Amino acid sequence: MPFKIGVVGTGYVGIVTGTCLADVGNEVVCVDLNEEKIEKLRRAEVSIYEPGLDKLLERNVREKRLTFTTNLRDAVEKCEILMFCLPTPPGENGQADLRAVLSAAADVANLLNELNITEPRIVVNKSTVPVGTVNRVKDVFTAIAPDREVHIVSNPEFLSEGFAVEDFMKPNRIVVGTDHPYPEKVMRSLYEPFVRSGNPIFVFDVKSAEITKYAANAFLATKISFMNELSSYCELVGADIDKIRLGLGADDRIGKRFLYAGIGYGGSCFPKDVQAIMYAAREAGTPLTMVEATHEINQLQTNRFANQVINRFEKNFADITIAVWGVAFKPNTDDVREAPAIHAIRMFLERGATVRVFDPEAMKTAKLELGETVTYSQNQYVALEDADVLFICTEWNEFRNPDFNKMAKLMKTSVVYDGRNIYSVDAMEQRGFEYHSIGRRIGNPPA
Repeated sequence: MPFKIGVVGTGYVGIVTGTCLADVGNEVVCVDLNEEKIEKLRRAEVSIYEPGLDKLLERNVREKRLTFTTNLRDAVEKCEILMFCLPTPPGENGQADLRAVLSAAADVANLLNELNITEPRIVVNKSTVPVGTVNRVKDVFTAIAPDREVHIVSNPEFLSEGFAVEDFMKPNRIVVGTDHPYPEKVMRSLYEPFVRSGNPIFVFDVKSAEITKYAANAFLATKISFMNELSSYCELVGADIDKIRLGLGADDRIGKRFLYAGIGYGGSCFPKDVQAIMYAAREAGTPLTMVEATHEINQLQTNRFANQVINRFEKNFADITIAVWGVAFKPNTDDVREAPAIHAIRMFLERGATVRVFDPEAMKTAKLELGETVTYSQNQYVALEDADVLFICTEWNEFRNPDFNKMAKLMKTSVVYDGRNIYSVDAMEQRGFEYHSIGRRIGNPPA
């Protein structure tokens, strides 16, 4: 039987969650304070780039399974399940800022009293939050609405930008944190349509569920940083990080994913979640030194590769033009939060270089970060006109097989710094490019 679900917050997680839950027949009300965003969503206009989301959104809005409002009261009154998909940005020391989550809890509790709702409500925390947050949310309801039956559940999301719809519709696991049989039964029923292939629904205690999300992202980030740190050693001794990746990935105990060396990880999850679990562990008196090293290595990796460009053109750096291909932190998204490209570009600008950028989807979001300090090119080749160097930060498919002859003719000097290792060193060398990549030898090194 379909559920009535209120999704509080229409950011990345909220809009994907609400749309996918509606697509299997549930009646979903999405709530956000931003009136302009809500009006666009009512017209089935999605404000983020996520493959497949636009068509899914349009269909469910048309079928009236998915509605949008700025009035939280509508969701609290109608919906038996309320999902918090709210931002938890890093604070000054990296700790997760829980103000939005706790404020929403207080608003819901007050509305339960005001509307005199006697039926049980399940409040599901999908926001990425530190251990103990479910108890803090529970304390809010106990203080404000002690006579209402409210169950607080942890249900972390494991969505990967660029694959979020697929990840939600075909999850490799569902994690639910609760200590009560009623919300467990409801959550199992809610997610049953998504796990018919046999993937598990794990029901944990709430603290274990909360830590699982942080642990997953910190571990994946650690794999990336391990390869990135190893790439520096490979460059020094003349080894090839890509060959080493193949040797490691063939081991089932290690696996093939997240072993690609590059300019560093970014986005809305890994940097924030790594810092948050670092802070929480330090506060508990058990610092996670491996996670702290992961964070430090990631920062150093972007600096290390950008500094190679700076050192290569040191004498006349203020006179050079750098073309940057890709500003999103990964392909198939327009998200530039914590993107290595943004950090590298700022390093180049601080030293006086002229920078031209192109990204297939992230030009608007890049402009919000960089303003008018760079030139935004119509396509990847326009960015190359009279450029001294090409700096590649995102492995978009259209960058993988460009017209190399056209590139060489457009550029002032055929120097390429590839932060994602998308080309073969031998092939670039044969084409006459001076080619720098991550953890591999230099093709046609400068004299």
